[in-house]
Amino acid sequence: MPIMNSKTGKIRKAYTIAELETAANEMRGYNMVALNASGSGHSGGTLSIMDITAALYLHVANHDPKDAFWKKRDRIVWSAGHKAPALYIGLGMAGYFNIEDVVTLRKLYSPFQGHPHWLKLDGVEASTGSLGQGLSIAVGMALAARIDKTDQRIYCLMGDGEQQEGQVWEAAMEAGHFGLDNICAVIDANRLQIDGWVDDVMCVDCLKEKYRSFGWAIVECDGHDMQEIVDAFEMAASIKDRPTVIVARTVKGKGVDFMEDVAGWHGKAPNTEEMWSALKQFGLDKKFPVKRMLKKAEDWQKKAEKHLEAKQPKFSKDYFWNKTRNMKAEMDPTRKGFGRALADRGGDKRVVALGADISGSITISQFYENHPERADRWFSMGIAEQSATSAAAGLAKEGKLPVFGTYGVFASGRNLDQLRTTVAYGNFNVFIAGAHGGVSVGPDGATHQALEELYQMCGIPNMSVEVPCDSIETKRACEHLLFKVKGPKYVRFAREATPVVTDMKTPYKFGKANVIRFRKTKPKFKDAFEHTFASKYKNENEDLSIIACGPSVPEAMRAAWILKAEYGIETRVLNVHTVKPLDTTAIVKAAADTGVVVTAEEHQVGGFGNKVAGVISQSEKLYGKPVIIGMIGVKDRFGESGAPWELVKEFEVSAEHIVVEAKRLYDLKMKKLAAAAPKPAAKKKTAAKKKTAAKKKTAKPKAKPKKKTAAKKKTAKAKAKPKKKTAAKKKTAKAKAKPKKKVAAKKKTARKKKTTRRKK
Repeated sequence: MPIMNSKTGKIRKAYTIAELETAANEMRGYNMVALNASGSGHSGGTLSIMDITAALYLHVANHDPKDAFWKKRDRIVWSAGHKAPALYIGLGMAGYFNIEDVVTLRKLYSPFQGHPHWLKLDGVEASTGSLGQGLSIAVGMALAARIDKTDQRIYCLMGDGEQQEGQVWEAAMEAGHFGLDNICAVIDANRLQIDGWVDDVMCVDCLKEKYRSFGWAIVECDGHDMQEIVDAFEMAASIKDRPTVIVARTVKGKGVDFMEDVAGWHGKAPNTEEMWSALKQFGLDKKFPVKRMLKKAEDWQKKAEKHLEAKQPKFSKDYFWNKTRNMKAEMDPTRKGFGRALADRGGDKRVVALGADISGSITISQFYENHPERADRWFSMGIAEQSATSAAAGLAKEGKLPVFGTYGVFASGRNLDQLRTTVAYGNFNVFIAGAHGGVSVGPDGATHQALEELYQMCGIPNMSVEVPCDSIETKRACEHLLFKVKGPKYVRFAREATPVVTDMKTPYKFGKANVIRFRKTKPKFKDAFEHTFASKYKNENEDLSIIACGPSVPEAMRAAWILKAEYGIETRVLNVHTVKPLDTTAIVKAAADTGVVVTAEEHQVGGFGNKVAGVISQSEKLYGKPVIIGMIGVKDRFGESGAPWELVKEFEVSAEHIVVEAKRLYDLKMKKLAAAAPKPAAKKKTAAKKKTAAKKKTAKPKAKPKKKTAAKKKTAKAKAKPKKKTAAKKKTAKAKAKPKKKVAAKKKTARKKKTTRRKK
């Protein structure tokens, strides 16, 4: 059905097959410009599904762009959430917004997130990104429609590689069981996924027979033939009493010669030259308002940066990474340390590596690249985290040392029950790598930014957890975990390049924290600091402590530099690379010595901070000692799209934000100390008063006896001075003495008078 006016029931716009073909071609052009402006995104899959998108949004689905929440509209769920640009362009072409706005794709504060979020953009029906979940959402929507007795249809768009997720088949079973004929699933069968051909990674054929066995009707079509696509949708709508799946045969990167059937273009955006080449192949290079669109993207970026910078703490200068003439830092992704460890130590015959379709991205592929002799110990498990985790447990049970890795959100969350029950409960030697931790993952957005795994992993008994601070420490940690730690272990590392702050001489020991002290500015950032085992560190009476893990350690180090430069505050940085088990002794000592503790983590605040606070609050050694704790982390928010370092600032986990919190608590500490110590203040005042009084008494003779010297002779002389009378005083003394003689004379006179009276 054409696009509707939900209020009048009239058609807003109708497209012919030829017009749909023209629209699909234009949509590919918008896609190339948007991806180029973003600098990241998925070219291959968006191009393969664009004809289907055009048919669905412009001709098939019953919806109203002017009333996105019209109750009777059809629902379209994008289970293949990484193809979000095609979704956005479909909505823009239908009239939900100005289609040129898609050039703000993946930029900070843009509604066009790296993976779709229904709360940010009208027309998006569900927030997706973790593959395999969309069909289950569609089942729920279809059941709701049945309950409400409404006749809308539910469309679910998936990829063929996505069929490797077990949840897809649970949903397929449910839809078939309930006979949900209002569901129409579409599989974009472009035959490629990140790691290569679907058949090579994990074969899913034959899809038609598999869906048919679950009670589904099957419709096939050429996914680039508009007439066939429209006919397929119409046929699906006519089928009753069972759900329908359209298997659309497509070409990844369709329409661009250097992208077609190339796995490397799965998650890659075209540069400017490649964009113009693609537009020329579409015949749009002279028709499209490319300059205007790119200017719009540029203006959005400037506005976003201005808003972001206005929120940042300000100091006497810009201390951000490599912005000053000295204190330069080398940058390297921590994930590279994981790959190097596997490359160097994978020769051990016990080591087995299991991939989950993103092998190159997380660098687990370095286990077998350049090492063909290890091919029999490498297993590509496809997009199936839960099964792969349990398979790793089976390998460990048989004496192998399995390493399984994927993005942290999937490595710790999608398979949490398998980790808990199958791996940890049996205490198997399974090494889980959680890549792309934190918001610094960047433009992929919330669905791919791991921010909760410390809650999940640290809560599992027997699980050891490492969060190394840089690529070098990551390599050392992975080597130790793999061969020295028995039982399940989890390592968390980041995607983006972060500062290298250690070397092979830097102290490292599993379970033991390091103290890092800023000494003085140097040409190289790393050289400005001294690392010591916390157990060997002697208290230097620092003003406060920053306790950090992972990439937040370099941020804590930079914060220590700022605190010293701006306020003269000395900081003890504690690198707690082992989050479980914690180095409780080092934490308690830092709290006792400094009285102020700020925790720092690129994670939901408290995942690490609450563990540190728990240690401090339960320490008997700290009983009666004042300790105040602050925490830096993501404040109970989901992530969003943006450049990595923009998000570090936006989510307030940068050194600048650590400094603000540390200074606030330091000032509070000093204020409380002053208020809690009135006696020392009073003594100082009394001493001052005594000094003033002594000066005054020196000017007065009477004060001299009180101002005693150490020598008794001087004291005696001082006491004798009053006896040395002046001439006037002597005269006065004599005068005082005369009355005694007068008394005798008076008596004599009195006697004479008495005698005279008698004679008379």
